Amino acid sequence: MTKFLIVGLGNIGGEYDNTRHNIGFDVLDALVKKYDASFQTDRLASYSKFNIKGKQVHCIKPSTYMNLSGKALVYWKNKLNIEISNTLIITDDLSLPVAKLRIRSKGSDAGHNGLKSINESIQTIEYPRLRFGIGNIFPKGGQVQFVLGKWSEDEVGPVSEGIEKSVQAIEAFVLEGIERTMNKINQAP
Repeated sequence: MTKFLIVGLGNIGGEYDNTRHNIGFDVLDALVKKYDASFQTDRLASYSKFNIKGKQVHCIKPSTYMNLSGKALVYWKNKLNIEISNTLIITDDLSLPVAKLRIRSKGSDAGHNGLKSINESIQTIEYPRLRFGIGNIFPKGGQVQFVLGKWSEDEVGPVSEGIEKSVQAIEAFVLEGIERTMNKINQAP
């Protein structure tokens, strides 16, 4: 049976719930709920497992905090013996408008500490990632507060739709592969 590892990036702790930086956690929560599964606290992460049409899907929300996401990824990738090409990282992206999705098979960390940790831990930038736009409307010097801030009232609707589209993107990645998923997601308005 083909196995996949889906990694949602975020920070643990109630103060980070529903913040822009935790969109990876929010997307995985929606995916796991859709398949009537649940998360269990395990080593370095909250972990869930279920099947999508005969494919085994393993999901983790690292408990290492964003800056050490790579540590959790390496542990689970090795434990489950999953190829990096069958791993998908879900992360927030300041350079995309709110709820705009972009999927890539490889790329730089673009200054994102979670991706930086992963790049250093696995010594490559060649792994699939789904970037979820969080916008970038903040005053000079306000990036940290913005990223760790909650969604505005106007953003809640688009973000919910974006989470739903992200779940569909993950399903497409698992069932159709990265190339077809990129064509679908990156062409969407």
